[in-house]
Amino acid sequence: MKEPATSPRAVVTLALIGLLAGLLSGLLGVGGGVVMVPLLVGVVGLSQHSAHATSLAALIPIASVGATKFALEGSVDYRVAGLLAVGALVGAPLGAGLMARIKEGLLKVLFGVLMVGVGVQLLWS
Repeated sequence: MKEPATSPRAVVTLALIGLLAGLLSGLLGVGGGVVMVPLLVGVVGLSQHSAHATSLAALIPIASVGATKFALEGSVDYRVAGLLAVGALVGAPLGAGLMARIKEGLLKVLFGVLMVGVGVQLLWS
């Protein structure tokens, strides 16, 4: 779709990608990497690097809304969430720094391997 993000078609496409990511995020706990990155690369035409960065930025409101809904229902284990957050706050800048140095092709391969690995693990368990 290599057109400006302000064109009507691009706005609708991006909103639909966000809708799908939000739906799957709330339903299955996925959304950013699993849904948005492939669609931002394949449909919207972003580079792999830009798609990763863009999906991370979009996850802030997606995660906030989902976490708030589940928190209001009493489903959040705050101790576990806090420990995950501590690790993620250390790991995220390290991962972002590595991602910025990895070539586009290798990043696509690594992302694909991760998706296949996660899929196999889910089917296996």
